[in-house]
Amino acid sequence: MLVLLAGIFVVHIATVIMLFVSTIANVWLANAKNSTGLWLSCTESRCSPVSFNEGDMSYLKAVQAFMILSIIFSFISLVMFVVQLFTMEKGKRFYITGAVMLICWLSILIAVSIYTARFPPHFTQPAYHHGYSFILAWICFCFSFIIGILYLVLRKK
Repeated sequence: MLVLLAGIFVVHIATVIMLFVSTIANVWLANAKNSTGLWLSCTESRCSPVSFNEGDMSYLKAVQAFMILSIIFSFISLVMFVVQLFTMEKGKRFYITGAVMLICWLSILIAVSIYTARFPPHFTQPAYHHGYSFILAWICFCFSFIIGILYLVLRKK
């Protein structure tokens, strides 16, 4: 049981780190010379703020907000796990930790879904592909769901 708790804890920390990298790095869409993230659009020599038409900027702000919320909820869930690990009675489940992690999962789902639905049409050149930040966000989506369910099922022994 201790090995399982340690494994979940390590995967949770990795998820928090990957969420930070995914949100901060500007490689959601990329080609050989350019990359675009949630905050900046970078060429070989310089970076500038991301700019889309006025209708799509609200979608970008929503993606930014939900990615930041997912980081906050993932970190709160990690802190709650440590608190519950030392204060909870034996035989009880990590309901609060699991619920907060599933809220994190939902935030990632909303953010990545909005980005997937709204922004690839802006990059119609065939050389563009999804960058590692976008892929990390989907990996964090999977990890946060698995961790959230495991926390709900897991009992303190």
